[in-house]
Amino acid sequence: MTMTLQAISDRIEINDLLISYCTAVDSGEIDRFDDIFTPDAIIDYSVFGFDRAGLQATKQFLKQALPAVPHKQHMISNSEVQLDGDRATARTLCFNPMAVPLEGGGYQMTCFHLWYVDTLVRTDKGWRISARVEEKSHIFTAEGAIS
Repeated sequence: MTMTLQAISDRIEINDLLISYCTAVDSGEIDRFDDIFTPDAIIDYSVFGFDRAGLQATKQFLKQALPAVPHKQHMISNSEVQLDGDRATARTLCFNPMAVPLEGGGYQMTCFHLWYVDTLVRTDKGWRISARVEEKSHIFTAEGAIS
């Protein structure tokens, strides 16, 4: 399939947006979500026992929860993007290891294996995610030391 320059540009912009989400979470710069999501976005973390909420509630939750997780990485790949004019959908593989300190020393490492299922819209400020649902593959947990 031959892509137009617009389709190529859209895909690159969407990929950059998906990466921006990972960087914002891992760096704790949650206010960057205002440049990633639409103001009325719904973000659904319920598959892992967290909330399905709007943008502001999600930002508040992450600002409170993430300081307890000093070691985290979001790595994404295999993003399948479907463009439809000013709308798009994407399903993106994510590997998310997180290490939380244990009271007696050491860490609990939890690795979340999931997909982000996104609905995106083109706005006057560029592409934004209007809905995100996390789809679970599996979770792996272990205890140990981090060096």
